Amino acid sequence: MATKSRSNLSELYLEENKDQIYDNALAEIQSFELPLGTTLRSVYDDQPNAHQRFMEKLDACIRNHDREIEKMCNFHHQGFVDAITELLKVRADAEKLKVQVTDTNRKLQDAGKEVIAQTEEIIRCRVQQRNITTVVEKLQLCLPVLEMYSKLKEQMNVKRYYSALKTMEQLENLYLPRVSQYRFCQIMIENLPKLREEIKEISMSDLKDFLESIRKHSDRIGETAMKQAQQQKTFNTSLQKQNNINYGRNMHLGRSRILESKNEITLKRTFEEDDEHEEEVLTAQDLVDFSPVYRCLHIYSVLGDGEIFENYYRKQRRKQARLVLQPQSSMHETVEGYRRYFSQIVGFFVVEDHILHVTQGLVTRTYTDELWNMALSKIIAVLRTHSSYCSDPDLVLELKNLIVVFADTLQGYGFPVNRLFDLLFEIRDQYNETLLKKWSVLFRDIFEADNYSPIPVANEEEYKIVISKFPFQDPELDKVKMNHAQILQQSFPKKLPMSQSVPQIYIQVKEFIYASLKFSESLHRSSTEIDDMLRKSTNLLLTRTLSSCLQNLIKKPHIGLTELVQIIINTTHLEQACKYLEDFISNITNISQVTVHTARLYGLSTFKDARHAAEGEIYTKLNQKIDEFIQIADYDWTMSESDGRASGYLMDLINFLRSTFQVFTHLPGKVAQTACMSACQHLSTSLMQMLLDNELKQISMGAIQQFNLDVIQCELFASSEPVPGFQGDTLQLAFIDLRQLLDLFMVWDWSTYLADYGQATSKYLRVNPSTALTLLEKMKDSSKKNNIFAQFRKNDRDKQKLIETVVKQLRSLVNGMSQHT
Repeated sequence: MATKSRSNLSELYLEENKDQIYDNALAEIQSFELPLGTTLRSVYDDQPNAHQRFMEKLDACIRNHDREIEKMCNFHHQGFVDAITELLKVRADAEKLKVQVTDTNRKLQDAGKEVIAQTEEIIRCRVQQRNITTVVEKLQLCLPVLEMYSKLKEQMNVKRYYSALKTMEQLENLYLPRVSQYRFCQIMIENLPKLREEIKEISMSDLKDFLESIRKHSDRIGETAMKQAQQQKTFNTSLQKQNNINYGRNMHLGRSRILESKNEITLKRTFEEDDEHEEEVLTAQDLVDFSPVYRCLHIYSVLGDGEIFENYYRKQRRKQARLVLQPQSSMHETVEGYRRYFSQIVGFFVVEDHILHVTQGLVTRTYTDELWNMALSKIIAVLRTHSSYCSDPDLVLELKNLIVVFADTLQGYGFPVNRLFDLLFEIRDQYNETLLKKWSVLFRDIFEADNYSPIPVANEEEYKIVISKFPFQDPELDKVKMNHAQILQQSFPKKLPMSQSVPQIYIQVKEFIYASLKFSESLHRSSTEIDDMLRKSTNLLLTRTLSSCLQNLIKKPHIGLTELVQIIINTTHLEQACKYLEDFISNITNISQVTVHTARLYGLSTFKDARHAAEGEIYTKLNQKIDEFIQIADYDWTMSESDGRASGYLMDLINFLRSTFQVFTHLPGKVAQTACMSACQHLSTSLMQMLLDNELKQISMGAIQQFNLDVIQCELFASSEPVPGFQGDTLQLAFIDLRQLLDLFMVWDWSTYLADYGQATSKYLRVNPSTALTLLEKMKDSSKKNNIFAQFRKNDRDKQKLIETVVKQLRSLVNGMSQHT
């Protein structure tokens, strides 16, 4: 029971709670608080019939509200009816108002159409204005870009590539970033690298054209530079020559007349050349446009490829240097070949020097020095080779002048040229060799053309002409000249002792000195060194060339005794002229002969050697002539008695010797005496050999007597003093061997010979036992064959025995001499 009560209470409590929940839910729904999800979920719980009960609650609530609304409407119904009545009254007025409003609206619309049109136009114009303003603003940004790009194109067209690169740089860094959103800017950005490459290619092409151009114009550039360097030295050289002329005139007016005239002509020609060259001085820039180099260098520097450009330029110039330094194979044939070679080299280095000074870093001093050292070694090798082919001294001299101008030109540009001047000393030796060869031909021609006879002078004028060419002094004429001019005129005509070759040789020696001096000029050497060089080269001319020509002349077969005598006379006068040659050298070099280091001319030894050779040749020629006469001797060695007169050949020989020795009167006394003694000794020896000839088997006494007559003529010739200066019978002693031998056989004084043999006082001291034995045996054989002594033997058998005894004794003497030997 109690339990049931508790359950009823519980149900009652639950009912009350659910009613409370439904009421809250309705309250929330009526309050319009959203969302209602939570409220509705609280209604639809797990209780059965919850929905229905809620709907019942909801319907009850609705009915309550309906009753309240009905109450309210009933309360306000009269007011509503009144309001409707009033509203119906107003309806007519509203209709009128509507008509008026509609009419007014229509009128307003009609009046506003024009305003609307104007307003729309204004709006459209303002839109356009706004768009135009926007476009202008954008164009103001784009126009500089387009202007710069147009400027770039124009610069490209007129080949202002460096400016074009600067414009590109401005476009990229300043202008294009402002308008990078536009498509045309992207196109420009894409084109700029291509334009840079195009500029690089074009500038490189211009550089190649420039390199080709300077290769073609190098010779003209070098020629111009060498002319300018030569003109700088011309005036000083001319003044120096003028000073030399004045000094030479004061020191030795007569002997330096030729030098003075030559230098005056040279000086005049120099000043005329200076006047001709007083024109506008051209430089490398005047001959070649260097702008491609500058432009290409700037372009590559701006593009960051400066090092690539420098390497390329230096590589190409090295190649060109090798081409320039390669000479033509025929360069040594003409001076123009050398001039073109030097001009190209000078032009090359003038361009490099110009590039060095007007650019920064393209070439450096180290680079140019290295290039010059390489070139200098090649130049020296080339000149050594090609100059060795030169056989013309004039060409060698021209080459020397070109080398000097070449060296002076490059030295003016700062290149060291000492090795070139060292090379000139080598070429100087070669030049001297070519001069010596040339003068050797000149000397030979002079000797060939000489008539080897004294120079005839008909009057004083001719005499002055001769002494103007050669420093000849005639003491006799000098004395006469001092006494009276009329007496001097009576001294002509006369003959000077030397022949025509002497003044010609003297003039040619001076010309050789002039030629040597030409090479010594401009070598940057002191006057002392030049003087020494001139003396050494002149010594070579005298001791080698002239000496050789004289020796060859003396050895020529057509040169006879008369010519040899004249050669000796000529060499004597040339030897005496050597001191004048020394004065001549001193005058043109302004170096006194008293200077310690001054070399002397060796003409004395040269001409002495020539004279000795000529003297020896005279002795040889005389002996040969004597041999020729001896060869025509025709003795009858079996004749019974002599002809009573000397042989014809011997008389002819003596006459020849006599006339020949008369020519020797102009020779030095010792030479003539030696020649005469040599001739007599050779004649004596030849006659002795004729007697002792092995082919001669027998000799009769008559032949001995005839031979004795010939020897007597020889002795008479010797005693006649054909050449003055012999003391006593010195010349006759040449025939003493023959005389004692012939006397021994003619007198038949064998007892005296045998008894006195070996004694210094012997009458037949010069008779050799073997010689006497040989001749006695030939006479013995002759007597046996012809029975010349038959009757004699019958009458005087003792004398026959004596002959046999003499032969035996002579043989014993000969055997004793051989054993003793």
